[in-house]
Parts: sequence; structure tokens; C-alpha cells
Amino acid sequence: MLKAFAADAVVLDNGRRHEGFAEVRTLLETEVIPVRAIFTPDTVREENGQVVLEGPAHGDFKGSPLRFTYRFTLANELIKAVEITL
Repeated sequence: MLKAFAADAVVLDNGRRHEGFAEVRTLLETEVIPVRAIFTPDTVREENGQVVLEGPAHGDFKGSPLRFTYRFTLANELIKAVEITL
């Protein structure tokens, strides 16, 4: 999953900032994979130079399914930044 991220990518999730491959990997390994989170976008649009995806995520976490918004900033076909909100 890391192949889509720039080496210095920033992920803003749950009020926390994760920067670079090592921190993004840790986020995925500790908070995404263990709860089997699967995001299924049902809306996509461009907004202020970002790609915005919205849709439900389900898995083994409290409140599942929850609706998320992902705001991606891309550079050279890689994810430079992503902000994840409910």
C-alpha cells in the first residue's frame, strides 16, 4: 500500500500527523490492517487542486460502518498528503 505514497508523504488522521514512509507504515500496520478496515468510495471529485473521495468504511472497529472523506494532494502521480475525516 505504500507504493502510492511519496517518500515524504503526510497523513492527517484522527487529529494526528504521520510523516514519511516509516510513520505511514506504522499507521497502516497498527490501525488499518488489524481492524480489517475497507473503504469503498462512492463519490469522487476535484476540489481546490485535491482529489476528494467519500464513502463508507467497514471493519472490526467501533461504529462500523462509518462514512469517511479522504482529501488527497498528489505530486508526480504519488500521494503527497492525505487528510482523513469523518
